[in-house]
Formats: sequence, C-alpha cells, structure tokens
Amino acid sequence: MEAANQTSVTEFQLLGLTQDPFLQALLFGLFILIYTMTLLGNIGIIVLIRTDRSLDTPMYLFLSSLSFTDVCYSSVITPELLSGLLVEKASISFAACASQLFFFSGFAGTECLLLGVMAYDRYTAICHPLLYRMIMHRGVCLNLIAISYAGGFLQSAILTGFTFTLSFCGPNHIDKFYCDLPPLLKLSCSNTFISELITFVFAIVIGVASLLTILISYAYIISTIMAAPSRDGRHRAFSTCISHFTCVVLFYGTLLFVYLQPSSSYSINAVVSIFYTVVIPMLNPLIYSLRNQDVRAAARRLVLRRIFQH
Repeated sequence: MEAANQTSVTEFQLLGLTQDPFLQALLFGLFILIYTMTLLGNIGIIVLIRTDRSLDTPMYLFLSSLSFTDVCYSSVITPELLSGLLVEKASISFAACASQLFFFSGFAGTECLLLGVMAYDRYTAICHPLLYRMIMHRGVCLNLIAISYAGGFLQSAILTGFTFTLSFCGPNHIDKFYCDLPPLLKLSCSNTFISELITFVFAIVIGVASLLTILISYAYIISTIMAAPSRDGRHRAFSTCISHFTCVVLFYGTLLFVYLQPSSSYSINAVVSIFYTVVIPMLNPLIYSLRNQDVRAAARRLVLRRIFQH
C-alpha cells in the first residue's frame, strides 16, 4: 500500500441529498429539529438513569451507554450534513473525512456490540432470574461496556488506517452525504483487496457475531416466555424486551438494506442512510421511554421533584 502523503486528493466532494435550494432549506429545518430532539432525548435518558435510584440496574446502565453512543454517533454525521445543506457544493477535507470515518465506524461498531450485550442481559434476566444479580453485577456490566467501546474503536482504527494509506488520485466525488468506507474504496487508485478483506472480516466479527448473539438470546427468551405458566408473567417478561428488540430491528434492518444492496439507486440508499445515521438515534430514547413503564415513572418523579423544588 502506498503512503497517504502521496495522494493527489486533498478534499472530497460530497454528493449530498439535493441541489434544490427550497428542498435544502426544508431539509435543514427538519434535520436540525431531529438533531435537537436526539440530543435532548438521549441526554435526558442519561440524566434520568443517573439521578433515579430505581433505575440503578444493569439494563438501564446499558441503556445509558447506548444513549451516549447515539449522541456521539449522530454528532459525527448530522453537523456535517447540516453544513452541506447550506452550501451549493459540499466538500470535506482529507483529514476531516478520515476523522469522520473513524468516529462513525467506531460508534457504529460500539452500538452493534452494545445491542448484543443488552440482548445477553435480557436473556440472563429472563432465563436465569435467580442468578441474574450474581452474573450481571456492576463489575461485569462495566467490563462489557468497556469491551464494546474497545472492540468498536479497535476495528475502526484498523479500517480507517488501511483505507487512508491507499492512494486517491481522483475523481474525488463521494456518492453519499458523509464519508463511508465503500465509496472511499471505489475512489482509490490503489489495490483495495486487503482493505476489502479486512472490512469483510470485521463485518463478520462485529456485525454478524453481535446479530447472532441477539438472535440466539431471543430464541431462548421466547422459549422461556412461552413456557411461563402465568399470562401476566409472560406479558411482563415480553414488555422488558420489546423496546430493545424494536431498536435492533430498526438499526440492523436499515444497515443491512444499505450495505447488502449495492445495486440500489442513490436516492433510495440516501433515504435509508439518513434513517440509520440521523433518525434512529432520535427514535431510541422515544422507544424506550414510551414502551417502558419504569422510565415513564422515573420521568414523572423527576418532573414532580423539579416542580416542588421550584
């Protein structure tokens, strides 16, 4: 592989979403509203979990980590998207593109691993309730969170390093509104076999392994719930999983749609890419707060405390 300082490309042109000034203004207003809701929703979840003692459980510790990841994940993409809607031709420097890919890939990998960890947590709570506190004590939870971040950013560092040691001789137009790995590899004038192989390996290790963990965990969970004698017990157990399962379906469904359909038109992929990079981080706190009685009750207690203190 050739050194990055031999490249003739100093910046990349982002294709963006539209060149229509009216649509750009409309989308700017929509995305800044979504981004504001993302920050408020996820930071609100984190504050709620940290301040309410009733939410001091492994499930909510993982949820606060997921919310933090969503804030960072969205902040890597959305500000660049918003700035691109304010100019006629959006561009990003070589170094900024490398940074965006590193953090985007790192937080995306971390989210995959956290969703797998949360599925394992639900499996332990439902299938082994008597041993749950012993297995999922705070030290184990913190270690699992640390492993998720370490795994996500380790694969990101390797992928970004291999990608940006390739030569980019032109053209420099990325057919997305952010720097992503597949379009960057298409633009390289070097041999990308090793980079593509490493990308495939990490997709298997991070993505497929996490998805398999989720599927296997839910197979055991569903089996245990269906065998429960009490209808109320089945409903309670199911209600603790539905929010997480909804987030998994949304995240993995859109992710697989984009990366497993290379022949799709740009307009379709752009809409789906917006969904998993911008919209899903906003939806996750809504899904957990609307579907979870504990979160709703904690939110009411927090509001009442603020009112009485005032």
